[in-house]
Amino acid sequence: MATGATDGAVTTELRVRYAETDAMGVVYYANYLVWFELGRTDWIRAQGITYREFEEQGILLPVVQASCTYKSSAHYDDLVRITTTVTGLTRTRVAFGYRVTRQEPEPAALLAEGHTEHVFLTRAGRPTRLDRRPHLWSALAAIVADHGQAGASSTIAAGTLKR
Repeated sequence: MATGATDGAVTTELRVRYAETDAMGVVYYANYLVWFELGRTDWIRAQGITYREFEEQGILLPVVQASCTYKSSAHYDDLVRITTTVTGLTRTRVAFGYRVTRQEPEPAALLAEGHTEHVFLTRAGRPTRLDRRPHLWSALAAIVADHGQAGASSTIAAGTLKR
């Protein structure tokens, strides 16, 4: 389940599945990156487009950098919330920030924070400019401009947003 927020963030909630835990009953560390992908996909969908539309337009978004700082452990059946924001947008790159929190059982706790950076590539693996596909560019750039995400508003103010 994903919900939007007035600050440009999108939240995704999920219950930790047994398959996501290790022998100690703790969520395996790599699953946080999977949760980042869920958050990112929901953030894009909340803008009225989908990853599928990017691919249909010949645009791929490979991860070129990822980081995750772990603060506390999640366990089987915990209710987890992933809050996703765009932290940077240029014609050739997009960056996302993530906060993963436990909502249940209480007390609520910060579990992890992270970010990913992506480049826009053609199917041939060559960098491409997203602003050459106005439908996709305007969907992302408008929300970033409206909410002044760090690193993105200065790029948009510099004239990369074509209207």
